[in-house]
Amino acid sequence: MVVTLDLHPSLELTDEQFEKICQANRDLKLERTAKGDLVIMALTGGDTGRQNLRLTGQFWFWNQQSNSGEGFDSSTGFRLPNGAIRSPDAAWVRLDRWQALTSEQRQKFVPLCPDFVVELASPSDEVEDIREKMQEYLANGLQLGWLIDPATQTVEIYRPNQPIEILNQPATLSGENILPEFVLNLTGILTD
Repeated sequence: MVVTLDLHPSLELTDEQFEKICQANRDLKLERTAKGDLVIMALTGGDTGRQNLRLTGQFWFWNQQSNSGEGFDSSTGFRLPNGAIRSPDAAWVRLDRWQALTSEQRQKFVPLCPDFVVELASPSDEVEDIREKMQEYLANGLQLGWLIDPATQTVEIYRPNQPIEILNQPATLSGENILPEFVLNLTGILTD
């Protein structure tokens, strides 16, 4: 379940205020929309947590081998160019873009859109909300994105200036030229 609080016109959260709210409520997963609304997301259940670990484990291993960028888990906030602060389930930034950030920028919400993101739909999610978020990532510079929905056993692939590709029950996903040689095995993520 996702709850969105419309704070306008009574309150506008700065990055610093939003960061303090996140720190004071570490058990909640929070995001801020481009309009400044506060998004509160439910914790996931066991199946989603297990699936996410399988996904991020494979991703982490590939990233260690490729050494071409930095990978991030779902607790990382990215301040997108449109002002939203989003936290994808997994994200990756090319090494040159990461190294161009100052030490201070790396310590706070990362001030850029990832090159790659994965969103893993859980039973408490509204898939349409995730689709909107994927479109927001694209509008802010995303190069490749996967929306994985175990309930429908589908994957939606997002690329700039291309129609969304929908795969039914794929066994694997390719990182294409964004994540060279990365192949995600979907066993245990889409199927058991």
